[in-house]
Amino acid sequence: MANNFKVLFIYPNTMMATLLPLHLPLLSACLKEKGFEVKLFDTTCYKTEEKSFEEKKVELLMLKKFDLKDMGIKFKKTNIYKDLQELVENFKPDLIGISLLEDTYELGLNLLNAIKDYKIPVIAGGVFTNFNADKIIQEKTINIICIGEGEHAIVELCEAMRGKKDFSNIKNLWIKKEDKTIMKNLLRPLANLDDLPFLDFDIFETNRFGRPMHGRMFRMLHIEFQRGCPFSCTYCEAPSIRKMYKDIGFNNYFRQKSIERFIAELKYLKEKYKPDYIYFSAESFLTVKIKELRKLAKIYKSEIALPFWCQSRPELITNENIALLKDMGVADMQFGIEHGNEEFRAKILNRHCTNRKILEGLRIIEKYKIPYTVNNIIGFPEETRDLIFDTIELNKLINPKNMNCNLFTPYTGTYLRQYCIEKAYLKEDAKTQQCLDGADYNYKNITKKELKGLQRTFSLYVRLPDTEYKRIERAEKFDDKGNKIFKELSKLYCEKYF
Repeated sequence: MANNFKVLFIYPNTMMATLLPLHLPLLSACLKEKGFEVKLFDTTCYKTEEKSFEEKKVELLMLKKFDLKDMGIKFKKTNIYKDLQELVENFKPDLIGISLLEDTYELGLNLLNAIKDYKIPVIAGGVFTNFNADKIIQEKTINIICIGEGEHAIVELCEAMRGKKDFSNIKNLWIKKEDKTIMKNLLRPLANLDDLPFLDFDIFETNRFGRPMHGRMFRMLHIEFQRGCPFSCTYCEAPSIRKMYKDIGFNNYFRQKSIERFIAELKYLKEKYKPDYIYFSAESFLTVKIKELRKLAKIYKSEIALPFWCQSRPELITNENIALLKDMGVADMQFGIEHGNEEFRAKILNRHCTNRKILEGLRIIEKYKIPYTVNNIIGFPEETRDLIFDTIELNKLINPKNMNCNLFTPYTGTYLRQYCIEKAYLKEDAKTQQCLDGADYNYKNITKKELKGLQRTFSLYVRLPDTEYKRIERAEKFDDKGNKIFKELSKLYCEKYF
């Protein structure tokens, strides 16, 4: 019987980060298609940190205050490790899969350690695994790792394990044998996105569809439109993943579903999960060819007709593509500016776009009255306080609904992490945190505390009049007086802009 083989996925997530992952419902769909039984242990609603990701964003004026309880989302009061143990005992999985990201790696290992006595084989995957394979395969609680894409590899692995066949030569997998030797298999060709099954969100609790947008909670559905990214930003892992495949002859890592396939999946998911909002998952949605966007807009408006949001880059904006998005019902967009100094942005971030081009693009968004958020990063290597104010000044010239100000996070697999190590700004084994908190490294021109002060006052500097600058500067300090002024200015900000 096919159903006698069970897979348990573990998803160690940043606390109350409500954006749904797409790899797990896809892997689940692939396995269920072949008759395997799948369950998920999701840590999102457990109290694993002092403050949640989105609570921090509210405090930093990046997000309007909201209430997760409006969608029935609340913290679990039970013990995370005991709950996992109970699930393992009751479900009795034959294989455990865990998704490892850099900022939740420690949590993931703690979870695996809590169930190590059950002696169940564990396969680990995720972006962090791609660039730390030799380290992760040595973890005592991990038996197999997946490098690159896992859709076909995990099905092949489960079929072999179910049939008690040898699985040591499955492509994309590294296998740790009983004698501790490691079988490192080659990568397989990239998946055709149109051939993959529709996403299976049944593995998630129903309240996990809740997502805050501008102070309101929506039942949001996430769907993959593109995979990968054609750009080569130095702070992102995407170029390294693309290169990993290119080096062995696979040049098509950046892919997109056909419009017909994308619409078919949307119709299926809309009918099954009844969302009231859609997120098109794509690193830079406006890379879609205009001919295909015209087709998508026409069909989406007539057959889906739900508000949606997507993200892209300002330099890809044109009158035509934004007019099409507006007509099909775009309700929000997000754009990466990242830095306001053209020379610095090109040299350090490898983003070659003028401020004039950025402003021209965002003026089009404003012309069509589409709410949008801009992403900014501060704390790059070699950055100074003056350079950070170049980013603030660029933001002052636009009119976004929200502004995000993240701290530079030197993720493993990025060019800038290696740059920081070579410059002795960062230790080889340094740990990163999530993007609001960055990492502890030796900033050359500014301290981490100064960066945190600029982060929390970033929106104040952008929005409030220059006459408030002295008070805002004082609010950068994390002392009683600075905190008091920040609280006063935050109240003023929220009343006026939220």
